[in-house]
Amino acid sequence: MKVSIALLVLVVLVASDQVEVSTAATCIATELAPCFPAIAFGAAPSSTCCSKLRVQRPCLCQYRNDPNLGNYVNSPNARRILISCGIPAPNC
Repeated sequence: MKVSIALLVLVVLVASDQVEVSTAATCIATELAPCFPAIAFGAAPSSTCCSKLRVQRPCLCQYRNDPNLGNYVNSPNARRILISCGIPAPNC
């Protein structure tokens, strides 16, 4: 079951389109692929995951509102990743 969820997350990340945010950050969900093991399996986030999250932080509200990504961005594992990386949760 976890493997199918993991594959679904990967497919969604790869299929996501690029979205522009008013802060001029480019939102590309696939940039968060290094966070996949932490989101899908509860593994500790890598330093690459944390750095990608810092860059993509302005995009997290958009990802939360995306019907394909929202369940993962709002998951308990995603919250743990933000805490582990020292990134404040966005106020959406």
